[in-house]
Amino acid sequence: MSYTNEDLAAVPLSARTWKTSNYIALWVSMSMCIPTYMLASSLIEGGMNWFQAVLTVFLGNLIVLVPVILNGHVGAEYGIPFPVFARLSFGLRGANIPGILRAMVACGWFGIQTWIGGYALFQIVKIWIPAFGTLEPIFPAGVGLETGPAITFFIFWLVNMFVIYLGIESIRKLLVFKAIFLPVAALALLAWAIVAAKGLGPILAQPSKFQDMGEFWKFFFPALTGMVGFWSTVSLNIPDFTRYSVSQKAHQLGQAIGLPPAMAVFAFIGVVVTSASTIVFGKTIWDPVVLGGMFDSPILVTLAMIAVIISTLATNIAANMVSPANDFSNLAPSKINFRMGGYITGVIGLLICPWKLIADPSGYIFKWLIAYSSLLGSIGGVLIVDYYYIRKKKVDVKALYTPHSQYWYSNGFNPLAIIALIIGILPNIPGFLTTMELVSADAFPGWMNELYHYAWFVGLFVSGGVYALIMKRENK
Repeated sequence: MSYTNEDLAAVPLSARTWKTSNYIALWVSMSMCIPTYMLASSLIEGGMNWFQAVLTVFLGNLIVLVPVILNGHVGAEYGIPFPVFARLSFGLRGANIPGILRAMVACGWFGIQTWIGGYALFQIVKIWIPAFGTLEPIFPAGVGLETGPAITFFIFWLVNMFVIYLGIESIRKLLVFKAIFLPVAALALLAWAIVAAKGLGPILAQPSKFQDMGEFWKFFFPALTGMVGFWSTVSLNIPDFTRYSVSQKAHQLGQAIGLPPAMAVFAFIGVVVTSASTIVFGKTIWDPVVLGGMFDSPILVTLAMIAVIISTLATNIAANMVSPANDFSNLAPSKINFRMGGYITGVIGLLICPWKLIADPSGYIFKWLIAYSSLLGSIGGVLIVDYYYIRKKKVDVKALYTPHSQYWYSNGFNPLAIIALIIGILPNIPGFLTTMELVSADAFPGWMNELYHYAWFVGLFVSGGVYALIMKRENK
């Protein structure tokens, strides 16, 4: 079996052309998306004031910047993508375990972004053809899907699949357009909020809804974990991008400048507009697509939703397609290329019912962001400890593509990495089961349920610590 193809092969030095500015642009482009806006909006809906919400977003991204830069080192140093990097600790075959776990999360995000883009399209059609918003239901009530949004969701999904067919290069012009147009659209929305609420004063003066600091801290820590979880996906597959870096400094500096500030700025816009919606409409509207659809002007709604559609399409390909396409390709490099991996991602994203994942703010944070962060934190712990502590950053690149090499372990799997991964996930399972309401809250001791609020941190440190101990003992 072949363990390489054109998409998985190490990038030669001559092809590594990304500079600091490219990484700043990458993060600004990926950060300025509707889920980022909704991230901050969900904190306002949860009870925070504007300062608490923006600070929580900034702190979360400052924390996740650490694994982003740590895992980015191997890509810039050796030119390898994430699925190949995972072979270092999990084995040539075992790397498919973290690869598929990461890919499934990306499929979920792909579905969410596609739903957002499709709903924006629905808002455009509905304001010009009102009857489209009241079509007869064709889905069972349990599905939670209206006919009009379902049609536009599928249309937007087909557009995404067409972009994959054209290839990754086709998204470059969209990214450029997004980088110019979306900041203008975001500032326009900010201007509306300030004017409609009669200045920033009434917006920023809105107090926190928490009665005391105990209530605040109870919400803050799981919220912080959710903020970290937001980009914990890319913190793993960042080698997919840093493999093109001209130097270590280029990607490290670019990501430090591009990630936390961009997230904080766009989060601030989300916070201000969400707070303004409470003043103007008498209720908190955390979804900007829903908010945009409440304007009376068909032209204004159309322009706003076109901005959402284009930015969502660009972000979807860059953030949610590159990684899973490579991960699925790693399953069978000789049979699955980037395009086929993209199609697989699209189908799973369609079947995952993304409209349910973002149906409400609490579900967005507690049932989606924290849930998958428990998986990705554990993977990150193993990868970081292996590369820095076990290998001391020394990698035999050729052996990563060669069966029966030092990274073959036991029939292509490193059982110790798998054990460490499982042990890191286990402490978060009780809290996951109770949060998802699969079992009653008193089925486990209270402290077990509380651990789930720190899922990413628990997974990272437990899996990393266990892996360090058992690998060092094995190598003695």
